[in-house]
Amino acid sequence: MNFEELGLIAPILKAIKGEGYTIPTPIQEQAIPIVLEGKDLLGCAQTGTGKTAAFAMPMLQLLSREKRNGFKHVRALVLTPTRELAVQIDESFSSYGKYTGLKNDVIFGGVPQGPQTTALRNGTDVLIATPGRLLDLMNQGYVHLDHLEIFVLDEADRMLDMGFINDIKKIIRELPVDRQTLFFSATMPPEISKLASSLLKNPQKVEVTPISSTAEKVIQTVYLVEKRNKHSLLVHLLKELDIERTLVFTRTKHGADRIAKDLKKSNIHADAIHGNKTQNARQRALQNFKIGRLKVLVATDIAARGIDVDNLTHVINFDLPNVPETYVHRIGRTGRAGTSGIAISFCDMEELPFLRDINKLTSQVIPENEAHPYKMVVNQHSRPSGNNRQQGFNRNRSQNSRPAIRKAIANS
Repeated sequence: MNFEELGLIAPILKAIKGEGYTIPTPIQEQAIPIVLEGKDLLGCAQTGTGKTAAFAMPMLQLLSREKRNGFKHVRALVLTPTRELAVQIDESFSSYGKYTGLKNDVIFGGVPQGPQTTALRNGTDVLIATPGRLLDLMNQGYVHLDHLEIFVLDEADRMLDMGFINDIKKIIRELPVDRQTLFFSATMPPEISKLASSLLKNPQKVEVTPISSTAEKVIQTVYLVEKRNKHSLLVHLLKELDIERTLVFTRTKHGADRIAKDLKKSNIHADAIHGNKTQNARQRALQNFKIGRLKVLVATDIAARGIDVDNLTHVINFDLPNVPETYVHRIGRTGRAGTSGIAISFCDMEELPFLRDINKLTSQVIPENEAHPYKMVVNQHSRPSGNNRQQGFNRNRSQNSRPAIRKAIANS
């Protein structure tokens, strides 16, 4: 199937052809006809599936049916969790809608509101926003949603993780009842399912690449390493494997800054991106990474959700995530658009339960790479602290062997 067969109009087809789009992804193929019919949509899709185009293209077509020059109210709202993702979505609407005559604007916190309020005064068709800044400008009287035609809630699960759920509920109360709603989430925890049920009317469901599956073309490997040796192992691999550009994940903002600082001391061009950075600093780091000035971009999960970099060959989990679904999101940053990729994970003694949970979720055992000088030593002095999740590893502490570790991962 091609985009012409999906019923898209000539201005949009012309724009996406210029962007190099030829064949729709599975979520685009399923979602675009549903949105064009004006139906509510519940989409479950992980990162890298082409989700933004799946809702942006048909939205532009629906809005272009009735041009409203001088219309001062927002006609469509896309609510998204991070500034980076908001900018990325805005760029997508600009690209796909360049020949439609429609106007889109983006608002987010961390920058002066002046240029954003000026744009809103001039009127806009599509507004892309983060929850905090949107609520702020609504309270100031700059944003009116009473004439909204289409509402998109994107990355709903990440909204929940970031504590935006109450802000979202406040915004929803201001929306007109008669609207089309598109709801996207990579996972569906109970609170998100409840929110979806309250928002959607007889929705059509689209589910692509279940969260338990990892990209087929991503080669995965894990390095068992003591925590204190992780930095040395990272430097070793960057040089030994001659990695030109990689995204390194860490659990904390402080950890991201520390890793970037340590890499610079090792003469490796690196920077960190996380929620405590200013918007200008985050955009500068991301741009430098995209154009190749940085060899390593260290990111937390929340900040990385809006990162979309072409030809990213490697992803490194400096810290294993304690939520196994997050692992799938992380490694989905490589091996995109039909290309291959490599996902490397570091696992220290305390993270062994996380590795077990990832293996269970993905129904596989990530192969261990022992060909490095910083292999974990397992003995009574390096065992993890005792708790219920780790009892299986403590049972094997007297067996100073890697088979014992692998058995514990599989059976505990």
